[in-house]
Formats: sequence, C-alpha cells, structure tokens
Amino acid sequence: MSRSVLTKKWHHSFSFGKLKHPLHNIMERAPLLESRCNRPLQMEFEDQLNALIFFHLEEHTSGSHLIQTLKEDVFAREHIAPKKGIAKSSFFEAMNDRGLDQFLYVFQELQNQAAAVLPQKHPELGQLVAIDGSLIDAVLSMTWADYRGGVKKAKTHIGFDINRGIPRKIFLTEGNGGERPFVSKILQPGETGVLDRGYQSHKNFDLLQSEEKHFVCRIKANTIKICLESYPLLPESIVFYDAKVLLGQQGINQTEGALRLVGYTVKGKEYWVATDRFDLTAEQIALIYKLRWDIETFFAWWKRHLKVYHLISRSQQGLLIQILAGLITYLLLAIYCHEEHGEHVSIKRVRELRNKIVNETRDIDSCQTDMELKGNKSTQNRHAIP
Repeated sequence: MSRSVLTKKWHHSFSFGKLKHPLHNIMERAPLLESRCNRPLQMEFEDQLNALIFFHLEEHTSGSHLIQTLKEDVFAREHIAPKKGIAKSSFFEAMNDRGLDQFLYVFQELQNQAAAVLPQKHPELGQLVAIDGSLIDAVLSMTWADYRGGVKKAKTHIGFDINRGIPRKIFLTEGNGGERPFVSKILQPGETGVLDRGYQSHKNFDLLQSEEKHFVCRIKANTIKICLESYPLLPESIVFYDAKVLLGQQGINQTEGALRLVGYTVKGKEYWVATDRFDLTAEQIALIYKLRWDIETFFAWWKRHLKVYHLISRSQQGLLIQILAGLITYLLLAIYCHEEHGEHVSIKRVRELRNKIVNETRDIDSCQTDMELKGNKSTQNRHAIP
C-alpha cells in the first residue's frame, strides 16, 4: 500500500494548502493504515483525516451532514472525499474500527511542531501545563460512558500548554473517571502542572516531587498547615501569606515533603495555592494560577466552534478519533493564525479562512470552466467544414 501524500488534494485552494502544509512531512512518516481483510480500504487514513478536518472547520452538525456534503458539494466531492466517493457505512466503519494509532501519531507530531513554532508568553515561568477534565454529553446507547443516575457522559482529560496556548495531551474516559491519576501521565519531568482544587492530593504532591515534576495547585482554605518557615512579604502586594509548610494531619494525610504555600487576595476573594516552586516570587506563583483560566477559555472555544457536542461516533474509539481530529484542526489553526496574522486563534480568523477557501475554489473552478469552453470551441473550429 502506498503512503498517502496530502499535496494530491486541496490544490484548488491556496489558503487550504497553507492551513494543511504543516501535515505534509508528518503524513510521510505516519504509520500505514492497512486493511484487515482481502478487501481494499474504501477510505484511507488521509481521506479520513481530510474529512474530519473539513467537518471541524466547516459548519457541519453531524456525520450524516458531512457525508451529504462530501457527495453534493463540488469542492468537497472533488478535493476532500475519496476519489470513488464514500459510502455512509464505510465512513462510520472507519470511525469505529481503525485509524486511532494514526490520529494519535499525527496529533503528537503536530503538537511538537506547533510548540517549536509558536512563541512563549511567559518563558521566565518555565513550562506551564494546565490540566483539567471536561464532560461531553453522551447518549444512552453509549454504555461505556457511565456518569451517574443513568446519565451518560464522557470525560476528556487534557494537558494544555499555557505559554503557547495549545493542547498537549488528551485522554478519554467515562464521565465518572477520576481526574487525579492523569496528572502524572500528562506531565513530563521539569514541567509545572497548574491545577484547580479538585486535584488536591497530598499523596500526589509527594509523588510528583519524586518524579521531578512541579505543580501549582489551589487547595481548600481549611486545609491543615504546619508552618516550617515564613518568607517576607512585599508591601501593597496581593500576597498575604508565603511560607514553607507541611500540609494535612500528621499520621493521616500529611505530606512527607515540605511545600510552599502562597495565600493571596483578588477582589476580596482569598486563594491558597500549594507549590514546590521555590525559585519564583509569591506574585509569580499567583500569576501562574491566574493563567490556569486559559484552559477554561480553550474548552469553551473548542466545544463551541469545533463541534465537540455533535457526536459522529458513539464508540469510545470513534469519539476519541473525533476529538483528536478537532485538536489537530485547532493546532493547524494556531500555526496558520500565527504565521499569517501574528495572532492567536479566533473565530474571526476562522471565518475569514472559510470565506477565502470558498472564494478561491470558486475563482479557480470558474477559470477552469472558461478554459474548457475555449478548448471545446477551438476544437470545434478546427473540425468545422470550410
């Protein structure tokens, strides 16, 4: 089986080509997708990836809507869909049964590429990774997506590169899946996880330190704390507490290693943040936790504009493929918006890109039609009887 080459498609749109350009070398190295039987693949990985990026970029409301577009829209039929077209059964078979390894590979490689291209907002703070979970509404037939009270939900666990504004890692579980175990899986040594109160675990704080992974985690205000050493505070600072402490009750849940605890006030509300970062000022620790809000902004944008709630597949693999395709689309948009406009991703630029693609496609198709008409007329003149 020959390896897919993305340059064969979407050559009719200059802007679409720019958006997809970062994938060219990645696709050359991607694992091959092979048929599991003697029957040849009806939808190769490139076709599946193309269709799902098109789904996330455009305003499709379901998998059936996407397939209808691939059949009826001239641009989608000629430059997105497989050459022989795509049957509904073949599309959903591909979603549910194959392609996951390829999507994981493309996502990770593209994430590495985006991290090398995009500038860092706060390099002095180190590699900051916000970690959080987000629920996705499921349907009753998704038996694997248990939540509570007969309600079905899936949950994504995402690591988000705060400095560059892009997703780093993704895991998918049932809705009642625990969040804390994914912190260690998402973080690499030397990185700092930025966590909300739901991730407070004194045992995990010790574990992360043993793995040489850092954290900045908001904790409950009533957490027991034993002060080992207090640090001086700056006048007129939002910080009212900065000390080396042990957290928890001795003999029950107390941390084995000492931590730093920073308390500060914003608009009359107190925040208590535990960290192992002694190399930064207390004000910088407060800033890091404030930057955690970026992952919430990402979740809201991602779900609203990249169709996370319009489920294409109901299997766990199919949903993960859909989510990975959405994250791949977001990474492509992040690189595109930076290189073309020097900006972060925005719906304004996404809509502008959509319009460019449509207009360029219409212009080139119109030119081709004119050339064909001229060619036919020339042929008729040559064969005309004098």
